[in-house]
Amino acid sequence: MMNEKKLQLIFQTLGDANRIRIIRFLGDKERSVNEIVEELALSQPLVSHHLKVLKNNFVLETVRKGPFVFYKMTNIQILTVLDLLSAIFNNADFE
Repeated sequence: MMNEKKLQLIFQTLGDANRIRIIRFLGDKERSVNEIVEELALSQPLVSHHLKVLKNNFVLETVRKGPFVFYKMTNIQILTVLDLLSAIFNNADFE
């Protein structure tokens, strides 16, 4: 896949506010679906949908510990990118 296509895919993946909230909540920790649901006050089906999208597009990975599944970032540098983009567009007037 060409670099531009990969960038397009990642920006589409990150183009949802709930996904960004999930990523920021995860940070450098492993979290369960229940922890994410509780922290973000979103429904479990909605969180599961976003986690699937993030995992399918290589932003998150799963870690199984016994019967429990935890999600974590594949690369925490994504957080740095989000912070950088936030700083660049901090003063922009988006509606």
